Amino acid sequence: MESTKTSTVPEMAIQMPEALTPGKAAPVSESESLSLQRGSRSAYALKQSRRWDAAAAVVRAAAAGTALVALAMMVSSEQHGSLTVFGITVPLYSKWSFSDSLEYLVGISASVAAYSLLQLVLVVRNLLKRVPAVPTQNHAWILFAGDQVFAYAMMSAGSAAAGVTNLNRTGIRHTPLPDFCKPLHWFCSHMAVSITFAFLSCVCLAVSTVIDAIWLAKLVN
Repeated sequence: MESTKTSTVPEMAIQMPEALTPGKAAPVSESESLSLQRGSRSAYALKQSRRWDAAAAVVRAAAAGTALVALAMMVSSEQHGSLTVFGITVPLYSKWSFSDSLEYLVGISASVAAYSLLQLVLVVRNLLKRVPAVPTQNHAWILFAGDQVFAYAMMSAGSAAAGVTNLNRTGIRHTPLPDFCKPLHWFCSHMAVSITFAFLSCVCLAVSTVIDAIWLAKLVN
């Protein structure tokens, strides 16, 4: 009679570490979590900074473009014409250089265009280098002050030129001088377009000032 021997093998339970268990992520320490949060915040801040830099470049380009249009339209304001007063035909010749206010607008428009183009080149260069457009606080203060000065100068120049244009269109009250813009419509139209773009350039500089203030707030903090 053959006897059957049964051997008892002890069961061994193997528990894998939680980090190695399939389907479960490795635990993250508190320091690693803070590091990840800081990294995500830094990436978000960098992305936002790049957006503001791109917006600054667009605003600078708009300011330079509108100032150049205002300059070009004003320097091309020149026309010959004639005016009849009491049956007498009087020859007329109008040019922007005959008025101090229009000369002032030409000078300010040229200055704003040069300033805006210079700042645009600097911003685009920094964007291509992937560095902040305004690296230092002193740079931000210079831009903040410069944008305000040129914005106010452009506003004053446009207002002065608008007074001359209004006088040409309405004439002088209680005198026989009529509307000069009827025989000199080309001259008056160019002046009107130039003044319009001068005020648009002022608006662009004002928007640029707001962006400068945002840069300042970031650099101070």
